[in-house]
Amino acid sequence: MKREPIDSAFQFADEADTVPDGRHVLGRVMFGERPTGPALRGGTSEIGVHMASPGFDPFSEIWTTGVPATGGEHRGLVYAHDGEYLFCAGRIPEAGTYRDATRETYEAAFELMDLLDYPHVFRMWNYIGRINADNAEGMEVYRDFCIGRAEAFEGKPDRVHCMPAATGIGSRGGGVALVFLATRTGTIQNIENGRQVPAYAYPRRYGPKPPSFARATRLVPAGMSEEHGAVYVSGTASITGHLTRHAGDIEAQCALALENIAHLVSDANLARGGLSGGHDLKDLHRLKVYVRHVEHLPVVRAACATAFPATRISYLNVNICRADLLVEIEGVVPAVT
Repeated sequence: MKREPIDSAFQFADEADTVPDGRHVLGRVMFGERPTGPALRGGTSEIGVHMASPGFDPFSEIWTTGVPATGGEHRGLVYAHDGEYLFCAGRIPEAGTYRDATRETYEAAFELMDLLDYPHVFRMWNYIGRINADNAEGMEVYRDFCIGRAEAFEGKPDRVHCMPAATGIGSRGGGVALVFLATRTGTIQNIENGRQVPAYAYPRRYGPKPPSFARATRLVPAGMSEEHGAVYVSGTASITGHLTRHAGDIEAQCALALENIAHLVSDANLARGGLSGGHDLKDLHRLKVYVRHVEHLPVVRAACATAFPATRISYLNVNICRADLLVEIEGVVPAVT
């Protein structure tokens, strides 16, 4: 079966932000040299994140849809939706602490999903400036952020099952940028990795509140069989159980991150969660690879070129959620047409 994006599908744009004929832009995330937005432009919602740096070219990530979208604003968020998919984005300005603002932003996103009737959030991104630095109270910024996010999820009736795939990664500045994707009628199947403790069950050593996300989420559009749905793989690093492995060894960390993704999307791991179907690394597309130290880029490029020989990969030089992690990888297995 041929794997191609269907319905609303995000894709990397060229410098001219080219959109295929017959498609409409739902949302745009611009990975550039400065933060911008969030903003509404002609019914399209967009946000710019400071992620590019010398040697790492700017690019845009675009969600498109087959029908025109309607845009709007809600409690500091910008959004666009098409009757089946919702894209919304927001920014928390740089501040001494992020707990309260993070909780309020997540609550605003959940409220928007309820108001517009998009009950199933299936992917989140959190781009966090100074992610490993201390906040004004001496707590690591990422741990501070995780408290606010967890408090927002604690207000959800089915907390664990509504936590979708997510990435929490460093940015080069601009506070915290957030992007959410939700669907109206699609079925959401969150996936954990048998090699790893679920992030929401991490012990307290990683902070007062654990991270709130699933290792992957399968989105099955209405009327489609589950094995044909797209799988959104969260940012994945060199962790087994709940421990970082291979501290200081970029080659080994990259290899383990790839092994974790391969296991996560495999037949055996999906069956462990009661799901059918399975995938190989070669099925992943739209990859973003986050590299902490620029001197490690050649090693990471070589490993990823071998693992993903037929897909475009975007590399970003940013910090990662744990100070001892050197690389993190995310991607999507597209739905089957």
